[in-house]
Amino acid sequence: MRVVIAEDEALIRRGLELVLQEGGHEVAAAVGDADRMADAVAHERPDLVITDIRMPPTHTDEGLRAALRIRREQPETAVVVLSQHVQRRYAQDLLAEGTDRVGYLLKQRIADVETFLADLERVAAGGTALDPDVIAVMVGRARHSEAAVSGLTPRQQEVLSLVAEGRSNASIAAKLFLTEKAVVQHVSRIYDALGLALDSDSHRRVRAVIQYLNRG
Repeated sequence: MRVVIAEDEALIRRGLELVLQEGGHEVAAAVGDADRMADAVAHERPDLVITDIRMPPTHTDEGLRAALRIRREQPETAVVVLSQHVQRRYAQDLLAEGTDRVGYLLKQRIADVETFLADLERVAAGGTALDPDVIAVMVGRARHSEAAVSGLTPRQQEVLSLVAEGRSNASIAAKLFLTEKAVVQHVSRIYDALGLALDSDSHRRVRAVIQYLNRG
């Protein structure tokens, strides 16, 4: 896939370039501010944009706002935003227009290169990648505001969080040392409790869970 990177810290920007290139992907442009990112995206038409949230000149949310514009104006372009910290509002803004081709990851996840690349590839393919810490905040909020989530067992809440991250049943089973059959049973009970339609399509099931968690 062809990727545009926007990151104002030169070392992180170069590190992302190397990770992507060694993973077999093409870096079409690597820039240090949101304006240059917009120009690069318009010129290069990449499959995926990776952007820091806080960018020059104010170092507040320029990268996020640029990502939201890309999602509105070029919905075929996948977007992953990177952040140092979890901000629930950022996740809400990103997911407000749908969960296809979008990701929100903490920068610390880059160190796990294999998982990071898999997350990027899943987003580029039309899926969702949300950082576990982001999901934990969303589930925690729902647990306090939604009777259905608070009524789930601790194991079911674990499974719910992993579904929301975009993981497959096989990945969830490996993570929790369960059989895939057990995961399917947990997912079915979770969907019943939340009033969601059971769907075997991974993108649609993530979309349903995220919409549920994001509605509060």
